[in-house]
Amino acid sequence: MAKAAKSQSKIIEKKRVEHILITQPKPESDKSPYYDLAKKHNVALEFYPFIRVEGLNAKEFRKQKLDLAEFPAVILVSRNAVDHFFRICEEMKFKVSQDMKYFCATEAVALYLQKFILYRKRKVFFSPDGTSEGLVDVLMKYKDRERFMLPVSENTKNDLSPLLIEKGFNFSEAVLYRTVSNDVDSVLKKEYDVIVFFSPFSVDTLFHNDPKYKQNGTLIGAFGHTTSKAVEDAGLKLAIKAPAPNAPSMVAALDKLLAETNKEK
Repeated sequence: MAKAAKSQSKIIEKKRVEHILITQPKPESDKSPYYDLAKKHNVALEFYPFIRVEGLNAKEFRKQKLDLAEFPAVILVSRNAVDHFFRICEEMKFKVSQDMKYFCATEAVALYLQKFILYRKRKVFFSPDGTSEGLVDVLMKYKDRERFMLPVSENTKNDLSPLLIEKGFNFSEAVLYRTVSNDVDSVLKKEYDVIVFFSPFSVDTLFHNDPKYKQNGTLIGAFGHTTSKAVEDAGLKLAIKAPAPNAPSMVAALDKLLAETNKEK
């Protein structure tokens, strides 16, 4: 992880927010809550993915010596995990059982499963608060009954595996995809009041493209514990953190921030 100057960790005074950079692809749907947020608070949102995901092929997967048929349950922490789980099953010519159980990090990930399966509540479960701890609580009921597959990225850490190990779950990580940095130099030349990150690798990408990056009053947001830690380890001041009890999503966290920074005086 790239290190930034410790002086950047000073408390940053909150100012009116007008321009926000979301380090993810632009939503496919016009009904995205991000657009409702922009309209509600009269702010400009720019979407630019700092990273891209590349899938491992069947040959690379076979080297892991995992038998898909041995896993009656799968833990899915993101849409990428969903996409690449079903992709590798197709490439391996493995027919997913209708009895497969799906445990998802968030309700949004669970609903995304409808793209691939007939959604049945007795087969699909998710963390009620969007946290890894909440997901583990859901998983505990099935701890002694199931062997779980956890699709992960080749080169990014997840905060779920340590919890599963601590609780004694029978699970195996399956590396199905890898994360690659995008060229974001042109984006970083612009000025933003807020930059929001969704993975530690995105924070790495920031400093890979601009090793001398200075926060200079920009508010930084992070989704997930590992992303928040990456932001702080880089010497940046974290102003927006999700999920949280009062902000289960990044949209909710931004809404809370904007209600404070952009309120009429």
